[in-house]
Amino acid sequence: MNSAPSRPRRTELLAAGAASVSVVLWASAFVSIRSAGSAYSPGALALGRLLAGALALGVMCAVRREGWPARSAWRGIGISGVLWFGFYMVVLNWGEQEVDAGTAALVVNIGPLLIALLGARLLGDVMPPRLLAGMAVSFAGAVTVGLSMSGDGGSSVLGVVLCLLAAVAYAGGVVAQKPALARASALQVTTFGCLVGAVVCLPFAGQLVSEAAKAPVSATLNMVYLGVFPTALAFTTWAYALARTTASRMGATTYAVPALVVLMSWLALGEVPGVLTLAGGTLCLAGVAVSRSRARARRAPETPAAAVEPKPEQPELSA
Repeated sequence: MNSAPSRPRRTELLAAGAASVSVVLWASAFVSIRSAGSAYSPGALALGRLLAGALALGVMCAVRREGWPARSAWRGIGISGVLWFGFYMVVLNWGEQEVDAGTAALVVNIGPLLIALLGARLLGDVMPPRLLAGMAVSFAGAVTVGLSMSGDGGSSVLGVVLCLLAAVAYAGGVVAQKPALARASALQVTTFGCLVGAVVCLPFAGQLVSEAAKAPVSATLNMVYLGVFPTALAFTTWAYALARTTASRMGATTYAVPALVVLMSWLALGEVPGVLTLAGGTLCLAGVAVSRSRARARRAPETPAAAVEPKPEQPELSA
């Protein structure tokens, strides 16, 4: 009797754990991009990251003996591969060279809001009040973090437009990926989406070869790290979690990234955050907690035994 209710709860916990892995690794990517981006151009960095990710994913597919995805899943895989794995990574790398980190984080964080709107319109996602409230709190926190980290004169119109395009591509990729996960495994969707993204970025192959010959070892290792962990592993755990919840709830989870970036920059780079930055990060985490919570189901009041009227006894019939 107790095993049936525990299964959905276990699935929910596994999905939450997988989403947490994705968020932590994506937050760490910002630190690695800062290092690798000094030696690699946006397109070359995206291609190198995707090639490293595709190699790692290919090994995992071979070990697990994953075959080709079903034909019905290819539309979602192709769209998400072009938008999220390919276009998003290039324009985000480019945009972060044109604007400061705070402005980039601020603009890109409209992505979860776009996911919620597209999910409700195209996927029929339900928008409960707790999700909307949590996203509002998290977005306010992201705005606070972005404003506190923005420097004077560090932004350009081109950079803002590129970050905005990255947010739109990110949202479109997530919404396209959701239906594909009903027809293929998370590993299949991630692997072939990464391959599609790598094909899109092949025009940058010449730049990658020439820049890799001159780049310091630390920058190349950061590019490989980006491919193996924030791409291969994080996108797979994301797909696993997305298959078990709505796109809107998963998008809201990524609002934890700005708070984690602040913490990692503090620990890894020695960048001490200010009070306003810490307050914004706290708001981001609080909003995620609210958006992922569920309203408690109201228990029906139990009827006292004394209030139940006994049925009148039926007279016995004699033969």
